[in-house]
Amino acid sequence: MKAVPANRYAIFFSIAILGCLVDLATKSWIFDRLGGPREQGVWWIWEDVVGFQTSLNEGALFGFGQGWVVVFAALSIVAALAVLYWLFIARAAHDLLLTVALGSVAAGIFGNLYDRLGLPGLQWKHPWIVDDLHRVGEPVYAVRDWILVMIGTFPWPTFNVADSMLVCGAILLVWHAFRHDAARPPGADDASRRRPQARQAKPSASADAPSRGLR
Repeated sequence: MKAVPANRYAIFFSIAILGCLVDLATKSWIFDRLGGPREQGVWWIWEDVVGFQTSLNEGALFGFGQGWVVVFAALSIVAALAVLYWLFIARAAHDLLLTVALGSVAAGIFGNLYDRLGLPGLQWKHPWIVDDLHRVGEPVYAVRDWILVMIGTFPWPTFNVADSMLVCGAILLVWHAFRHDAARPPGADDASRRRPQARQAKPSASADAPSRGLR
């Protein structure tokens, strides 16, 4: 197979790095503006529809698996390595749509992994603590979420730019899968399963003919 084109590296790393930087910058900005959880109320952009509210998520996307920070951090590292292997070692980056989709996924992985590793340097404070699992002054190993969307009267779990990149990447991967299936000609799978049968050589006429003796 041909080598991965240089522009695929540029596309992937541009999306991954730019998406991650936007995620980290917006997190830092909103936490500097509003503080941590429960320090201020919702900053409404559209009253009772869309606003900003800071929260700390020790689980996965939309708050699933609270407290499994180490597990999700390890899975994030494995997923990032798998993406790089798939694209540039297995050379899936020949597919442009796949490159864009996985670039978006990588941006989300790195943005949230940064938080899970405690790199922002946050420490737990009194307004942030709502249980007995944390003490004041302990490092925070949690994802910083800040986008609040109301579905009627129901508040959708807060999320961030990294979560949005992950969702967009996943949608593109599903679209890619459907496009790939639609591009297959009908009966391609059945044809690939059939094994060509070896032709049996016809016996030669000289072999079938009875030997004739001299008269």
